[in-house]
Amino acid sequence: MEIEHRASSRRQGKPDYEVIIVGAGFAGMGAAIELQKNGIDSFVILERAKDVGGTWRDNRYPGIAVDISSFVYSFSFEQNPNWSRVFAPGDELQRYAQRVAAKYGIYSKTRFGVDVLKSVFDEDLHLWQVHLKDGSMLTSRYIISASGGLIAPKKPDIQGLDTFKGLVVHTGYWDDQYDFTGKRVAVIGTGATAVQMVPELARKVSHLDVYQRTPIWVLKKPDAEIPAWMRSTFRAIPLAQRAVRLVADALTESLMVGAVLYNRQIPGLVRWAESGGKNNLLEQIPNDPELREKLTPKYGFGCKRPTFSNEYFKTYTRDNVELVTDPIECITEDGVRTRDGKERKIDVLITATGYKVFEKGNLPSFEVHGRGGLELGQFWEDQRYQAYEGTTIPNFPNYFGMLGPYALTGSSYFKMVENHSLHAVRCIKEARKTGNTCVEIRQGPHERYFTDIQRRQQRTVFVNHSCSGSNSYYFDRHGDAPMLRPSTSVEAQWRAKHSPMSHYHFTRTEVLVPAAA
Repeated sequence: MEIEHRASSRRQGKPDYEVIIVGAGFAGMGAAIELQKNGIDSFVILERAKDVGGTWRDNRYPGIAVDISSFVYSFSFEQNPNWSRVFAPGDELQRYAQRVAAKYGIYSKTRFGVDVLKSVFDEDLHLWQVHLKDGSMLTSRYIISASGGLIAPKKPDIQGLDTFKGLVVHTGYWDDQYDFTGKRVAVIGTGATAVQMVPELARKVSHLDVYQRTPIWVLKKPDAEIPAWMRSTFRAIPLAQRAVRLVADALTESLMVGAVLYNRQIPGLVRWAESGGKNNLLEQIPNDPELREKLTPKYGFGCKRPTFSNEYFKTYTRDNVELVTDPIECITEDGVRTRDGKERKIDVLITATGYKVFEKGNLPSFEVHGRGGLELGQFWEDQRYQAYEGTTIPNFPNYFGMLGPYALTGSSYFKMVENHSLHAVRCIKEARKTGNTCVEIRQGPHERYFTDIQRRQQRTVFVNHSCSGSNSYYFDRHGDAPMLRPSTSVEAQWRAKHSPMSHYHFTRTEVLVPAAA
């Protein structure tokens, strides 16, 4: 009966849901909560996994934690007073996600184990046809893509990888059952994930080889346990936690936004950050200048995502750890051979090689066919990554991306989520109020916005510093750096609240059957 009802509704131009959200990570949950706050209840979240949480559900490698202060890593309207540390471990983030989902009724609005194959816009009915991998289809007036950026692990392109007879594991698909104690382990990659993982692994394994192609800037980590009295204060007086959040947010944005996005105006901030990274390296490895040289980046601070650690560098002074900087020639059946001819025998190969981010097939993680059959991933592949305010694109009506080009400001991820949720809901409410069924960003405002973004990019570290050797996922195939928005989070929030609705074109389908019919 439900299938027949849906088929009848579709023939009348009525969608199964007003909004379909793809992904139940923090972005999808944030969008759902904003919809509910504004009385938009006809929505469903489609999640391919079995629980909420996204990245924090999937990543369980040793040492995983937030790499900005926990005080800013939460929804502004749902602060967590129970973080155990200034930089909370990953399992606490997952529990926070589950608590938020339970409190705001997310579980009842989510269909788990549902994988989206593609979505196609019906230009006559103004509906999105969302095709699922099980062969079924759902329709919605609007679609919010919240599938996330860090969901498609990158497999290293190394000869012989498939011939290795031991265990191969990517950090994004960690094997919780495997006991690493006493094993010979190799880690390929030295990004932010490896910085967290390597010290933890070194304590368990008999020997650890870490293969580095590009070193990373690592600053001192101002981490500490949050005392019970402070957590009790936060629970009793939420304003106290809000005050701490404001201070932590200001410090985070001063470093990341000031050094990276305003490099031309404040070049001294980058030099200060680089000095901090070199001092951290010197303090952890005071007696081995050759090792320090290998671990010192040859590119500017901010070209590649920096991170924090008080243990990573000193781990390489352990007797059971070797930093390998010779290029890998191939993977053999029982080890890794470098170009100098040396082969190191191992039991386990860990690929900490990151994720696809702004690449076709990842953002979005499913095909999106807009007007005239134009496919979004292919459009970006051909025409550069671009989106008005990081969320809407001409020729893709009623579509909102949560993590779009130039969306993150370098501050908390949650700020972007809240801003884009607000922006999407403003558009939907305006369409409702005016009796329209289609909302699409106009070409003119979109082009002016993208031109302004490119102008602002000229003052960032990506243009004004030596980034050529950074091997950074910030850059796409076009040479652009669409990960970070060259503006402050205050400006981004203001524009989410006040960007003119006149920048959008609102229309109504003529196919709709009157409600009385």
